[in-house]
Amino acid sequence: MDFLNFIDFKITDVLDIVLVAVLLYYIYKLVRGSVAINIFIGIVIVWAFWKLTELLGMEMISSMVGAFMQVGLIALIIVFQQEIRKFLLMIGSTNFANKRNFIRHFKFLRGDGLSSSIDVDSILGACEKMATTKTGAIIVIGRNNSLEFVKSSGDPMYIEVNQPILESIFYKNSPLHDGATVIENNHIVATRVILPVSNERNIPLRFGLRHRAAVGITEKTDALALVVSEETGVISYIKNGEFVNFGDITQLASILKDDII
Repeated sequence: MDFLNFIDFKITDVLDIVLVAVLLYYIYKLVRGSVAINIFIGIVIVWAFWKLTELLGMEMISSMVGAFMQVGLIALIIVFQQEIRKFLLMIGSTNFANKRNFIRHFKFLRGDGLSSSIDVDSILGACEKMATTKTGAIIVIGRNNSLEFVKSSGDPMYIEVNQPILESIFYKNSPLHDGATVIENNHIVATRVILPVSNERNIPLRFGLRHRAAVGITEKTDALALVVSEETGVISYIKNGEFVNFGDITQLASILKDDII
């Protein structure tokens, strides 16, 4: 029965499916939470429709959609310029020798019972306290991409994350308060860090250099950033170069834990 030949899987077929699944997962991970996710879903739908018309032998519509997919490749490169850059940066700068980082790449295979290694509660507790006193702060949480190119601009430190330490770093009379603090693997690894400032024109004028710096580092890497405004005391959360909306500190904690895991 020839129509059952598709059941005869080879090991290369299984490997092919796994690699495609991993690739799609990483693409989704890069565009999740941004406007590009809608474009990505649209592309998947058009591609699936194209393959369906090919399978059904509908040559005219298949050729039209195929031509659209080929011509639209250049447009897609332009639209996804930032995501493509971040994807290549993620591949090139990830330290695969680090077991913790390597396993993190396959977090979609892990159980829901595993929690983040970052002490999110202490970080947000410090942000809340600084918000009440309108103490300006910017905290960068590293994930997969290397942050050495910004850490080298500040003062090295290696101390486990805790609320009093974070509050003391950003205290207005502290010599370490100016610049960003970088957190990796639940340790404060650098303070007084200078971050790249975003030139994005869509950032509202009410946001200052701290927010632009947070947008800049999250545009260039997969890091997460928390900003406490010195003028308003409002806490902002930035991911993938965009501000993430949240209702209260409890919801922010949930979102942050989900993004870090």
